[in-house]
Amino acid sequence: MVPHLATAQTGPLLDLEKKILEATPAIERWFRLEWQEHTPPFYCSVDLRNAGYKLAPVDTNLFPGGFNNLASEMLPLTVQAAMAAVDKYCPDARNLLLVPDADRRSPIYLQNVARLMQIFRQTGLHVRLGTFSPEITEPTPLALPDGNMLVLEPLVRSANGRRVGLPDFDPCTILLNNDLSGGIPSILENVHEQALLPPLHAGWALRRKSNHLKALDEVAKKFGKLIDIDPWLVNPLHSTCAEVDLRENVGTEALADDVSALFSKIKKKYKEYGMKERKPFVILKPDAGTYGMGIMTIKDASEVRDLTPAQRARMSVVKDGVAVTDLIIQEGVPTFESIDDAVAEPVVYMIDRYVVGGFYRVHAERGIDQNLNAPGSQFVPLAFAQQHAMPDPKAKPGTAAPNRFYVYGVVARLGMLAASLELERTDPNPEVY
Repeated sequence: MVPHLATAQTGPLLDLEKKILEATPAIERWFRLEWQEHTPPFYCSVDLRNAGYKLAPVDTNLFPGGFNNLASEMLPLTVQAAMAAVDKYCPDARNLLLVPDADRRSPIYLQNVARLMQIFRQTGLHVRLGTFSPEITEPTPLALPDGNMLVLEPLVRSANGRRVGLPDFDPCTILLNNDLSGGIPSILENVHEQALLPPLHAGWALRRKSNHLKALDEVAKKFGKLIDIDPWLVNPLHSTCAEVDLRENVGTEALADDVSALFSKIKKKYKEYGMKERKPFVILKPDAGTYGMGIMTIKDASEVRDLTPAQRARMSVVKDGVAVTDLIIQEGVPTFESIDDAVAEPVVYMIDRYVVGGFYRVHAERGIDQNLNAPGSQFVPLAFAQQHAMPDPKAKPGTAAPNRFYVYGVVARLGMLAASLELERTDPNPEVY
């Protein structure tokens, strides 16, 4: 059941895997105590990069859209995690309203919506689909590849204006699978008496990756101290550059200087670990945005000054036409994993505090230093065929699938914990958290 996977389990990563396996009781207790203090996101996915010398989360998505890519063997565990998540917010829940991204009507995304509905129906909930899209004014059927249909209905406010639902459907919980890139719709504001998950400030209308990365710095330091490792092994270096308009060539020099400064920090780390021959790179990405848009690999600061007009245009706008003014500069973590000679990276899915599966994102036309979340990517379910098997600390590092996936899950949960801290600290109404 394990896909043909080539991986660079060499150098420090072998030590990292060994340390994590040996510290499993301490790690699980640490997570358990953290979840007593902090509320995990309702669900999330974390993109990981295994560079051989480090394993790090490089992106955390609070509106994951690939549940259809999870192995079917993981569904029972996924349903159990969904039950635990719903019970936190509405123990006697009967109805759940799922709000998908109405602008994404590709068969692949609709399969994700159908899988989410299947999961929550298995928890004992009635599930229907609602949208705030002005284009949907009546129940609208959407065809699935298998011939089944989904029905998308326009959201309405209750007579007293305090609740959101459908004309004949009053949900206890409203689950967003729409990242709000285009802004927060008024119909979802000032919702009372219902759980709106994730909260509105988790959407890209308000969320900033820089806040997440600051929280990840803190989490990685605590984790590094816990198992006695350099936090850099599980956390990319990063910086931000604000007030940039690449289309108009505003702020380019400041951006190039910031890129150069981060290159210096990366080279210092490479020297510390005896990797003098390795060539560093950085990733430029918008401080707000998703779907792999506006992302660029930079191998030298001079490339920033020499961007072509087409490159500037691509970096200036993300989903829903939102202009980019603030950029993240993130240490590039190459992926040395591949499936059938195509570059791959693991993506781990979680509901509440639980790892529920994942997949390898695979791209045959991309390199080890490029963004794989791009047109042409394919998905291979993570091989959790042995999901009920415990990690084997006696196995040689890098050889046992349960060990590898356990380590993936640990590092992904660092990203999830960072998201928890991020949401707490950016909550506009902290008294209700």
